[in-house]
Amino acid sequence: MTTRLLRAGTFLATCALCSQISLARAASTDPQSQTKDQSQSKDQAQAQPEAAPLPTPLPQAKDVAFPGTIGLSVDATDLAHHVMTVSETVPVPEAARAAGELILLYPKWIPGGHAPEGTITQLGGLVVRSGDKILPWQRDTVDVFAFHIPVTKDQKQLDVSFKLLSPVSDEEGRVVMTPHIVNVQWNEVSLYPAGYYSRDIQVQPDVTLPHGWQAGTALRPRGKATGDTLHFQTVSYNTLVDSPIFAGAYFRKVALNAPGGVPVTLNMVADKPGDLAYTDAELQIHRNLVRQALLTFGSQHYAHYDFLMALTDELGRIGLEHHQSSEDSVTEDYFTDWAHSFPQRDLLAHEYTHSWNGKYRRPADLYGATFNAPQRGSLLWVYEGQTEFWGNILAARSGLVSKDQGFDSLALMAATYDAQSGRSWRPVADTTNDPIIAQRAPLSWRDFQRSEDYYVEGELIWLDADMMIRKLSKDTKSLDDFAKAFFGTHDGSIIVSTYGFDDVVLTLNKVVPYDWATFLRDRISRVQKRAPLGGLEAGGYRLVFTDRENAFEAQRAKIRHQLDFRFSLGLAVKEKTGALTTVAWDSPAFEAGLAIHDVIVGVNGSDFSKERMIDAVKEAKTGQTPITLIVRSGTHLHTVTIPYHDGLRYPHLERIGNTPDRLTTLFSPR
Repeated sequence: MTTRLLRAGTFLATCALCSQISLARAASTDPQSQTKDQSQSKDQAQAQPEAAPLPTPLPQAKDVAFPGTIGLSVDATDLAHHVMTVSETVPVPEAARAAGELILLYPKWIPGGHAPEGTITQLGGLVVRSGDKILPWQRDTVDVFAFHIPVTKDQKQLDVSFKLLSPVSDEEGRVVMTPHIVNVQWNEVSLYPAGYYSRDIQVQPDVTLPHGWQAGTALRPRGKATGDTLHFQTVSYNTLVDSPIFAGAYFRKVALNAPGGVPVTLNMVADKPGDLAYTDAELQIHRNLVRQALLTFGSQHYAHYDFLMALTDELGRIGLEHHQSSEDSVTEDYFTDWAHSFPQRDLLAHEYTHSWNGKYRRPADLYGATFNAPQRGSLLWVYEGQTEFWGNILAARSGLVSKDQGFDSLALMAATYDAQSGRSWRPVADTTNDPIIAQRAPLSWRDFQRSEDYYVEGELIWLDADMMIRKLSKDTKSLDDFAKAFFGTHDGSIIVSTYGFDDVVLTLNKVVPYDWATFLRDRISRVQKRAPLGGLEAGGYRLVFTDRENAFEAQRAKIRHQLDFRFSLGLAVKEKTGALTTVAWDSPAFEAGLAIHDVIVGVNGSDFSKERMIDAVKEAKTGQTPITLIVRSGTHLHTVTIPYHDGLRYPHLERIGNTPDRLTTLFSPR
């Protein structure tokens, strides 16, 4: 048995060896195995893919005159479908004919938007003709805002037509056509040739409006209207894009300037004729705005200025600056409920300030050769931040808001930005990139992510600078002196004057010597855990919180139909639905597990209501029981307890005794 088993093991081992040899031989002769080996060999030798080369870049813009004038006609009468029809006649330059191609651009970088927000998605029905012949166009494969059109040496003019398919509701974007108002923005209804500075392209525009409508614009007429078609003087393409139209069935215009001065006009359109009912006193306040601005800046950089104001709850919201006009939409009860419309009345002051700050004086990296050249916003804390400062100051100096309303607004801004949890990681300088990063899309955690904080925090920084100038000069100078020196150059000129950081510092030093470069960099470029509140204290006030409502905050919340508990629970909630619109990072609401879009359905055992929410916060201050909420998150219901006992908290400015009241001086009319 032993010998037999040994032989069996030897046999098995020998068979295993033979099997391996047989398999190897089989592999050497089996066609499928050979193919597999060859495939593996090829895989090992295969080169990695290389990126396909990009097409030839679009031609760089040259600062030379475009030969000829573009004719542009816009039909804005199709209110039912919210569609504008565009017709253009475009001369074909000799260079394009020689190259066999004309490239047309749709504006991408819109001044004031600080981001590539051109409404290319709304362009449709593009047709290009040369005489009776339709020419095929091709969209650029890299830049979808560019269209390549083949041309011959004999084709000296093209006829271009397309439609602007503007939003029917705010779900698709900003509404620009309603039954009674149309907002024509020329960048949305025009194409222009590549290869030229846009300021070197001349355009002759026309617009057809619904029958009987009137229009406000900084453009000036070219003869009389033909029926319902308005004809405007030939202007550069830059000026055209900078000169939108507000037109409407219910329209009124009034002069705001002193007789004999540079014309300043308030053009108003409304949803209803009754919304245009203003008093002489209210109109005088708007005249005060013009006077106070001229006293502040000591110059005018427009041949005429047109406020385009829409009193509407139907047209999409807008506040957009232009050199000789501004687009300003306010609620329809702006005049008819004057006592309560003050939270929005600084809008006209802000956009008017931009005629000096942003349109005349402009950061060099925000000035582009064309509307398709990328913009950079490194100095938006001057462009927008100081405009926010002057907008609020001029609103108070003119009487658009009272001193107390202005102080409440300032307290609210200071409290909001001092509580921003995103201060722990992101400096203000980086928020100047936010228009490009976020493109003003909603954010889940706004205070931690930070958004375009260069607006309001910029205002607080410039308030700090104003008070520093006053202290250093023993109250003989202020930021008004900087405004005259920086924005008041070349009085009457409408040519853009660019600047950089060093120019800002140089002008501040001319007002009063100081290490302004470090002052600004510390507040702009470095992470700061606290908001720049030095200007409040130097102005004679401190930020405090009480259970008394901030009137500005309360009225703004009423306009938005929400309850504001941001400085207590750390949330804001729609007063009718209970939906959370804000949850502050690291706040009591955040720690309890709440997030935006959650819906509060119950408060302390009862259904949600405005009154119950307020009572719950009040009652928790005097007791030990946490606030209990029933919350719906998507399709799930759960109970949330918030152990908060500090009561209602609203921001206010409190006078610091025995200090100069510089803040009141700043807010007082000149």
